[in-house]
Amino acid sequence: MHDPDTPLAHALPKVLLHEHLDGGLRVSTLHELLQQRGLPSPAADVAALDAWFDANAHAGSLPKYLEGFALTVAAMASPEALARVAYEAAEDARADGALLAEFRVAPLLFEAHGVDGDAAVEAIVDGLKRSALPSGLIVCAMRQLPEVQTFRALELALRWAGRGVVGFDLAGPEHGHPPGDHADALAAARAAGLPLTLHAGEADGAERVLEALQHGALRVGHGVRLVDVLSDPARVEMLDRVRDAGLHLEVCPTSNVHTGAAASVAAHPITALWRAGVSLSYHTDNRLMSCLSHSSEAAALLRETPLAVADLLAMTVQAARHSFLGANERAATEAVVRAHAASLGLVLPA
Repeated sequence: MHDPDTPLAHALPKVLLHEHLDGGLRVSTLHELLQQRGLPSPAADVAALDAWFDANAHAGSLPKYLEGFALTVAAMASPEALARVAYEAAEDARADGALLAEFRVAPLLFEAHGVDGDAAVEAIVDGLKRSALPSGLIVCAMRQLPEVQTFRALELALRWAGRGVVGFDLAGPEHGHPPGDHADALAAARAAGLPLTLHAGEADGAERVLEALQHGALRVGHGVRLVDVLSDPARVEMLDRVRDAGLHLEVCPTSNVHTGAAASVAAHPITALWRAGVSLSYHTDNRLMSCLSHSSEAAALLRETPLAVADLLAMTVQAARHSFLGANERAATEAVVRAHAASLGLVLPA
């Protein structure tokens, strides 16, 4: 069911910037948590649950893809479960070659299940700290909700900034919910010095990437519709603005295929955007929902696109430089990636 990786892809050092905790549980953990909480499951055992996610991932339907989140949020809704899921996510990333990682979730989603935001963040941070992998948490607000809820999520993120929280995000349905709907909250995040990475340019146009940049985003989740300006002389200057600003795209090719943002990995915009000089890197988005790993994503790119190992390692250098973790961790990670490239006889750009 899961896309295979290869020894070469598995051995690549990685930096994980875009993974949703509620989209990345181990199937076995989800099955166990559903049983513990007495929650209904769409499958009788772990293998059948794995098959259910695989079928939803390949259904060609965003609603089918998103069905799994109702399951995971309900299953994770206790401090103990949140800590466990965070710890396992960090350990899985470390085993898959990650040198540092950032995970994200909307903590206020767990309020409906009786876990307040502070308790959720405390549990997740504690879980991440149990792993030896340097990591941090990005707090998400849900863009379809009123801005007052975005401020609530921001206040939560600011209380935990420097104690495990490293950034702030807008997630949720993009079309019809532009970043500008949350302009005051995003301005408050910038004023407080909290780094922003905003979902943009996945289910809406390239203009949303520029809008995210205007609201202070240092990184953008997905951003793949930026490729549309490459063939449009009237809009190609948008690409210059993205490059000049050093905006970094967190690209999730397989997830984009599953949600309908790209027809295939082979046809995915990542290659064209990389060749056009955009700073970007590749990520998992939702390991559970898309039945993948960071290594299988690397293997798919090497197998199905013109991108080579040198490209993926150069992307990883870019990811390290744009991480919201500390300068020492970023520099140490870049050094390891460059050493790996040198061991393969590759010279990466400065």
